[in-house]
Amino acid sequence: METFLQFLFSGLTVGAVYAIVALGFTIIYNASDVINFAQGEFVMLGGMCTVFFSLWGLPLPVAAVAAVIATSLLGVALNKLAIEPARGANVVTLIIITIGASIFLRGLAQVVFDKQFHRLPSFSGDTPIDVLGATLTPQSLWVMGGAAVIVVLLWYFFTRTTFGKSILATSHNRLAARLVGINVELVLLASFALSAAIGALAGILVTPITLTSFDAGTMLALKGFAAAILGGMGNPLGAVVGGLLVGVAEAMGAGYLSSEYKDAVAFVIILAVLFVLPSGLFGRRGTERV
Repeated sequence: METFLQFLFSGLTVGAVYAIVALGFTIIYNASDVINFAQGEFVMLGGMCTVFFSLWGLPLPVAAVAAVIATSLLGVALNKLAIEPARGANVVTLIIITIGASIFLRGLAQVVFDKQFHRLPSFSGDTPIDVLGATLTPQSLWVMGGAAVIVVLLWYFFTRTTFGKSILATSHNRLAARLVGINVELVLLASFALSAAIGALAGILVTPITLTSFDAGTMLALKGFAAAILGGMGNPLGAVVGGLLVGVAEAMGAGYLSSEYKDAVAFVIILAVLFVLPSGLFGRRGTERV
């Protein structure tokens, strides 16, 4: 029982990060139909910028806020410089553009920062918490709690604010949204900025546990994409559930089978979902985006 709980806690911690990454995919996909494979780099930049801003003398909370702002600006730049000029391109072209942006951001991080692994200090110390014989680190609570807060804030933003409803309206019908006076271009910019910001927050929360480096975002993007596919691309609830399921499946596979197969779990899930349930757990069936 203790072993199972230990694997479960580990899976929920990393799954919370995958859920946040999947939410980033969902926000941009709903607003612009773009699958942004640079989402993992937003997570990496959140962690790396916080590490180096703190090394350059900023207090950790200020460094974290500055990292979120800097990453959000990069998200806006990605939309303005890469996505918007190719707005009429087909889906494959847009995916290739985001993959190219991912490679560019990795190279930029390597040049601006370095190639080393870095970590942040735990927010509440490293003394483990005993839960029914299993141990849980305080930082894991920060990760899971932070993910829960992000989900609640996003729910409030999209359902209770005018601008959030404008993003939802744009995702349903861009032409109709434009006709009723919604600034679609601003909505798309805000979607990229918001997606980058929550990705940066995920990076800040998880860096004290997993470390970060210039290439840490690649695998996070793939696993976040697996979570989004599992939950149903474009469905926020599905992104959260998919992220947690991928994280738990990965932890259980690594614990009970072999850690060598840990990274393969997400790819197996992608293939299984595409073969068995192409629309995902919460995806819309038999519909077409128009």
